[in-house]
This record gives sequence, C-alpha cells and structure tokens, in this order.
Amino acid sequence: MAKKHYLGLAILGLRNRFHSLIAILVAVFVVVTIYIAGKSTWLFKDLIITTRTGYSDSLSRCDLFSGKWVFDNSTYPLYSEKQCSFMSDQLACEKFGRKDLSYQNWRWQPNQCDLPRFNATALLGRLRGKRLVFVGDSLNRGQWVSMVCLVESVVPQPLKSMQTNGSLITFRATEYNATIEFYWAPLLVESNSDDPVNHRLPDRIVRAQAIEKHAIHWTDADILVFNSYLWWRRPKMKVLWGSFGSPNGMYKEIEMLRSYEMALKTWSDWLEIHVNHTKTQLFFVSMSPTHFWADEWGMPKEGNCYNETKPITEDGYRGRGSDPKMMRVVKTAIDELKTKGVNVKILNITQLSEYRKEGHPSIYRKQWEPLTRDQILNPSSYSDCIHWCLPGVPDAWNELLYAYIFS
Repeated sequence: MAKKHYLGLAILGLRNRFHSLIAILVAVFVVVTIYIAGKSTWLFKDLIITTRTGYSDSLSRCDLFSGKWVFDNSTYPLYSEKQCSFMSDQLACEKFGRKDLSYQNWRWQPNQCDLPRFNATALLGRLRGKRLVFVGDSLNRGQWVSMVCLVESVVPQPLKSMQTNGSLITFRATEYNATIEFYWAPLLVESNSDDPVNHRLPDRIVRAQAIEKHAIHWTDADILVFNSYLWWRRPKMKVLWGSFGSPNGMYKEIEMLRSYEMALKTWSDWLEIHVNHTKTQLFFVSMSPTHFWADEWGMPKEGNCYNETKPITEDGYRGRGSDPKMMRVVKTAIDELKTKGVNVKILNITQLSEYRKEGHPSIYRKQWEPLTRDQILNPSSYSDCIHWCLPGVPDAWNELLYAYIFS
C-alpha cells in the first residue's frame, strides 16, 4: 500500500509540473501573440487606406488624403531635377530659370499617420516581371515622369531605357524585367485628340462608345492608373457615332457631363469584361486643380499662379478650377463597378493639390511657340497654372500610389 501511495504522489507531482509547464507555455504564447498583433497593427495602420468625401474603400484609422503640407528641406525633394535622366522640359522649372526652389521641399503629412517612405528598390521588386501603366492626359504623364524620376536613380545606366511607340512611352528596368509606361488617351475613349503630338484641335470630337483602339495597349497591365478631366472641360462635346473618316458617321453635340458619363460607361464596361480582376490593381486619379484666378486666395483678380512662392494654408480651400459634378460621375461609375466585383481605387489628390498654388511651372518651362511682345510684358498671360513642376506635387501623388500598391 505504501508503494502505491508514493507512486500516486509521484504521478500527481508530475501532473502538476506538466500543468504548470502548459500554463507557462500558454502564457508565453499569449504574450508573443499580443506583441505580434500590436506590431502588425503598427506596421499596417499606415497602409490601410480610406478617403473622405465619399471615396471610401474600407474602415481604417487613417485617411491619407486629409492632412497638410509640411516644409521639409532635410528629406525633400526625393530626387534632383538635374539628375533625373528622363525629366520633361514641360516640368523642369529649375532648368528654365525658376530661382525660388522651395516648391520642392514640401511634404504631404496626413493628419493621423505618416505616409510610408518611398523606396524605389522595393517598388521595382514589387514590379518585377510586371507592367505599371499610366493612361490619360498630360497631367497623368506628369505623374508618370515623376514615378520614373523616383525609381530610375537606383537602376544602373546600362540597365534602363526609354522607348516611344506612338502613344505609348515605356521606361524599362532590364534587371527587374519591369516597365513603367504612359499611354496618351486624354479622353480615355477614341477622339480626334489622340495624336500624342498634334492634338490641340479647336473642334474636339469623341467616339464615346469606342475604346478598343487604346485598350489593346494596356489590357495585360498589372497596375493601371487612369485619369481624364481637363480635356472634357467645355460646355458641350461633339460625339461621333461611326468611325472617323466614314461618310456615314453621325455627329451630335452633347452636354459635357452626359458625354463624360457615356465615355466612363464605355471605360467601365471594358474593365469589367477584359481585366483580370485577381491580377490587376486599378486606380483612378481624381481631378488635378488649376490656379488661374488669384482672387480665390485674396490676391488681385488679374493675377494667377505667376510669382506665387507659398502654398495656401486655409484648411479645406477649394478653387473654381475643380468640378465636383465631374468627380461625382467618376464616383458613380466606380461604385457600379464595385457591385460587379471590379475594385477601382480613387487616388483623391484634389484637395491636397488645391493648396499648392506655387507648385505650377508658371513661365518656367519650355515655350513651344515664340512669345509675343505683349506676352513678354505680361507674364501672367502665358503662365502654365495647370501642370506641376518636378520635383513637386506629383511626387506626393506617387507616394500615395506607393502606399496603395503595398497595402
């Protein structure tokens, strides 16, 4: 009996030790799990993105599009205008005489978090064997130039190239088998403004139901970034049913918003049918604001962005150069696509760009035609208050795009 008693005590002791060991292991597991969960939340909270003003993709703790510009001359600009091999003369403000370069030193700071630091090597790694394609007008081309400037410095000279094939311009990073491309389609659908060089025509015509001519060049892209606003900004648009040059074509002038809606329907139908929804990331860049009327920020009415050197600081400032009705048309098209399983994210760059009245080229760009004497005497008359100097505002757009790509 004694032996059985001692054996029972021994077994009971082992059980207690075993239970204690299990308790310790469970406690360690819980602590590690909590740490990892906390760490993960900290790592990803900057990358889970939602927007206000109706463009909401998910619940999150941070709205990357609500914030302010912070002067930062220690880490910005992210690249040098002179060192970017593929800088555009339309955007190279320093090259064409701009002396005040503070427009290069502003960093976009969201209210509730920080934008992830742009890492060119990481982005090229993500793009290995893939195509990132920007489709749209000259503002989208400016964002494409910005993206090329942001990444090309980490690519050795023999391993990078630029090729133009009609409306398609391709930057290639050979080592990564990656391309960053721009396709000229200012109205997204077919138009008489599709020539990448000779497109400034007084009578603008669109084939609102035809997009295949363009889309075949970017059907298999892995990331597509669209925009289209500026070229629609007129009271009416002439819409063509039929083909250009056909004697049987029918033309009709249609109110701009309706023709824009028709074009976006054609675009969205194409996305629904032809895009691989499990492979391709889709983005639409919201309207890029203009700064043509200085009275909007309290200056003399005859002025514009010329001679401006500082951003607007009024919270929520919105000028006349943006059209909320057009942006609502885009939102409606994208909401309808979501019901069909197609997820297009809006890069809501409008509000953050509204503040940057000093970020435009103004007179500091290549002039494609000789200036008249009257223009020279009145620089505001030929100031470019549409496009953006680089380095500058479009770099922030690409930082937002980078955050989305890695989220």
